[in-house]
Amino acid sequence: MLRIYKTESVGKLVKLKKFKAVSKAWFSLINPTGKEIEQVSKLLKLDTDILRYALDADERSRVELDDGILSAIVNLPLLDEEGNFDTLPCGLVFSAANFLTICSRDNRILSSFNKNTAKTFDTRERTRFMLSILYKTTQYYLRYLAIINRKTEHIEDALKQTTTNKELFQLIEIQKSLVYFTTALRDNQLVLEKILRMTKSPATSKVLAFTEDDTDLLEDVIVENKQAIEMVDMHRSILEGMMDGFASIINNNVNQIMKFLAAITIVLSVPTMLGTFWGMNVAVPALNTVYGFWMVITLSLIATILVIIYFRKKGMF
Repeated sequence: MLRIYKTESVGKLVKLKKFKAVSKAWFSLINPTGKEIEQVSKLLKLDTDILRYALDADERSRVELDDGILSAIVNLPLLDEEGNFDTLPCGLVFSAANFLTICSRDNRILSSFNKNTAKTFDTRERTRFMLSILYKTTQYYLRYLAIINRKTEHIEDALKQTTTNKELFQLIEIQKSLVYFTTALRDNQLVLEKILRMTKSPATSKVLAFTEDDTDLLEDVIVENKQAIEMVDMHRSILEGMMDGFASIINNNVNQIMKFLAAITIVLSVPTMLGTFWGMNVAVPALNTVYGFWMVITLSLIATILVIIYFRKKGMF
């Protein structure tokens, strides 16, 4: 899907309906077809490989400047409808006069740049627009880490009273998500630092003009990204300790249940044993008395109560 936006002189974001030569516009490609890639490549004079790289789910973050075309790939965080976290490569490409983003899936980060938020960005200020996307990316990483923290606390409460593996599987999914986040954030950090170094290069200034405010914003993005990396590392360490600890807790819970069941079995065996003694086909005490049955019942109850009291003192109940 191809969409072309441009900020007009009054600051209004307009969606261009005609596919034609334009300048200072934002070309947004979401899961594009081969035809759309060819059209954009021809119009903006871009190599199709630059666009196709960003559609590879396993593509690593990087930034390149070649023949007056600056292209970067960063990994965006994703949260699907089932509550699972993942990352998504996104291409940021600067042609001679336009800015292009390309992703294999729709995502909340790029979707947040729309007509309702048009006052917060300007397609004519390409450098600031790119930095806004990068800043929004780090914010979403931090936001999703907060969600992961709440989910972990909820699972922690559930694990305290469970003997199943359901919650442990959920922790494994979260741990896998944190691995994705760690890899993506570290790769993004390298891209951000390289862009910061490139701001001082004359070759870069021919494509992007970094003002002092832009450089300050880029440094803020780097700081936010470092904070996200530290938070991911902290969550991973906590999660690894939790999984080891709760595996032991689950085993302990199972042992407690087995101990309780063993105590119940012993308690129930007492009246069974006494009833067996008085059920033998031999002479037994109280055989000829009318109160013999009630004597056996009373003796069984007393013996059972004594066993229960003993087990309670031993912590079996």
